Amino acid sequence: MSTAAERAARLELVARLKSSYPELPDAPTPDLIDHDRFYAYMKTVHDVGGEPDAPMKYENKQYEVWEHNTYVICEVLAWRGIWLSEERRRMGNVDVGRAIYLGIPYYGRWLLAVARVLVEKHHIGLGELSERMVEVAQRYEGGLDGKPIEAQPKFEGDGSQVRRNQHHLHAVGKGDPQVYAGQAGEPKFRVGDAVVVRELPALLYTRTPEYVRGATGEIASVAYESPAPEDETWDRPDAKPEWFYVVQFNLSELWDGYTGTTSDSLRTEIPERWLQSAE
Repeated sequence: MSTAAERAARLELVARLKSSYPELPDAPTPDLIDHDRFYAYMKTVHDVGGEPDAPMKYENKQYEVWEHNTYVICEVLAWRGIWLSEERRRMGNVDVGRAIYLGIPYYGRWLLAVARVLVEKHHIGLGELSERMVEVAQRYEGGLDGKPIEAQPKFEGDGSQVRRNQHHLHAVGKGDPQVYAGQAGEPKFRVGDAVVVRELPALLYTRTPEYVRGATGEIASVAYESPAPEDETWDRPDAKPEWFYVVQFNLSELWDGYTGTTSDSLRTEIPERWLQSAE
């Protein structure tokens, strides 16, 4: 039971979360949004490389038990064919909004992805999940106080009719991405080729960093064959594998006003669709 004052305090805290530019009202009319602001709003929230920010203090923090448990849950969901790893990345790292992405701990977003996939794929009802959350909270009211977390399932379900993807079957004994070997045809580029990263619209999900789009680099290695993240994340059974390349960039090409040595470089992995010849 909460008091009116407690509810007001929670709402006041939520109201301080702002996703819009301070010079714009919430839910602005279309005439107030120019192209640059639209681009900023649509930018995939996980692609933060190159954004200006204060330095972060590195802490060699040990994982907590719930973080280990979350990782195991996610691996088991993939192992049992409930989702692909790219689905988890999209649901946990992208489809959450910028405020949640930056405000929730890393494995907290993974755990949120678990809840979403189980509800969205009809493995559990949202009402059922909510009731179970209340039940667990009551079981450990006052904190764990050193007690281990124990599962108390109400029944054992029949998994024979559960819809599963096929990736967890055809990759067994081969691995991912090795399972796609020989399916992408001849690679378009060779080691040493100069390439430009295309500036494609990045809607909803991508693994190609924004800070390399439009930049010129060189193919350092022809890596492997796999569906591109933009296809694999939606679990498309007809997604065609393509070649992935490790591309090397000179840092002075990437960062405006870079003051390091002229030989400083960076390598990143990019699928073929994002590359075109620099010739």
